[in-house]
Amino acid sequence: MGSFQIEGGHALKGEIQPQGAKNEALQILCAVLLTSEKVTINNIPDILDVNKLIHLLKQLGVKVEKIGKGSYTFQSDELDLDYLKSEKFKEEGSGLRGSIMIVGPMLARFGQGYIPRPGGDKIGRRRLDTHFEGFIKLGADFRYNKEERFYGVEAPNGLKGTYMLLEEASVTGTANIVMAAVLAKGKTTIYNAACEPYLQQLCNMLNSMGAKISGVGSNLLEIEGVESLGGCTHTILPDMIEIGSWIGLAAMTKSEITIKNVGWEHLGLIPATFRKLGIQMERKGDDIYIPAHTNGYEVQSFIDGSIMSISDAPWPGFTPDLLSIMLVVATQAKGDVLIHQKMFESRLFFVDKLIDMGAKIILCDPHRATVIGHDFKSQLKATTMVSPDIRAGISLLIAALSAKGTSIIHNIEQIDRGYENIDERLQAIGARIKRVA
Repeated sequence: MGSFQIEGGHALKGEIQPQGAKNEALQILCAVLLTSEKVTINNIPDILDVNKLIHLLKQLGVKVEKIGKGSYTFQSDELDLDYLKSEKFKEEGSGLRGSIMIVGPMLARFGQGYIPRPGGDKIGRRRLDTHFEGFIKLGADFRYNKEERFYGVEAPNGLKGTYMLLEEASVTGTANIVMAAVLAKGKTTIYNAACEPYLQQLCNMLNSMGAKISGVGSNLLEIEGVESLGGCTHTILPDMIEIGSWIGLAAMTKSEITIKNVGWEHLGLIPATFRKLGIQMERKGDDIYIPAHTNGYEVQSFIDGSIMSISDAPWPGFTPDLLSIMLVVATQAKGDVLIHQKMFESRLFFVDKLIDMGAKIILCDPHRATVIGHDFKSQLKATTMVSPDIRAGISLLIAALSAKGTSIIHNIEQIDRGYENIDERLQAIGARIKRVA
């Protein structure tokens, strides 16, 4: 595993372009399995998780051609279905949580889908029940090999549309069920569906391929099944999580940064939530301009004067992927804030590393942390740490860039899973960061 060596305490300046959205890419890439025709996808991020999924598609027999930076064509006309039952797939598929979303398309098109229990971030329990309960309601038979931790769903006679109320508004669960339902016979209604911009993008892509999905952008989706889907061209949105990361980076390092081409209409509550911490930003066309916060930033309070609390929720609520960023940014705010991580019970367990750096944080329980801001009167101290997951990793990186001295972050593969060439892109705006063996 590689490491980052980071000399902190330096202001940055310049422009940074967000990569394509990781979470959208994982859905969109699985959707190419729904048709034998060629699909062109643009703005694919060059990151570990996405590259692992592209590798899996190639192993499955998808013809993949790179036609430019971030642009690929995919054609799924000659697939090797036996690969899904192979030991090689059980090994390779288990290393990527996003691999679960190949099940829906394969089930819809070929009547069978298999997946080893997938990996991903160690951020608490992340159930797969929503996926498989949805497939079962569409008429699939479910089986699970407990010894091999291998899941399978089969529908040799095809899927049939139905009504379902999802127990949780799972993004990947909704995506998987939608991809299965587009080729089912009859009408499928999904209530309490996830409605994140990335799920909207998937639905819009499927419609451009010939699917009949209505209610896109709401939590009530209606899908009229069709016989087959065709090819299309699709462009992935900018990554809202990366955009939020750069907002937090600019504030913590008192840097003047412009984030280019952010897709403002898809950012939801992200700008407003950062403003709750007193962070200033300006919309310039489709860019975000963040001035250097030379005088710091002050946490707002509620109308009744009570302590500010920031929590996550399913879209259009604030995304849980940015709560780690909010927490680290709050360590240098003027004022106090309660960070409430409702959706995952282990995502705040990296705060001990921030406390080692001098941050004032009280971990109340696995879901809540109170942050007492330093107001930049006390700089964080450099240290050596290990990145436990993608979002904690980028938060620790931001902390290190603001800290006094040189920090080392190990296990940076976790950061590389979600951020494209992050060291080179940060160096371009003045960060003193280098990759070491």
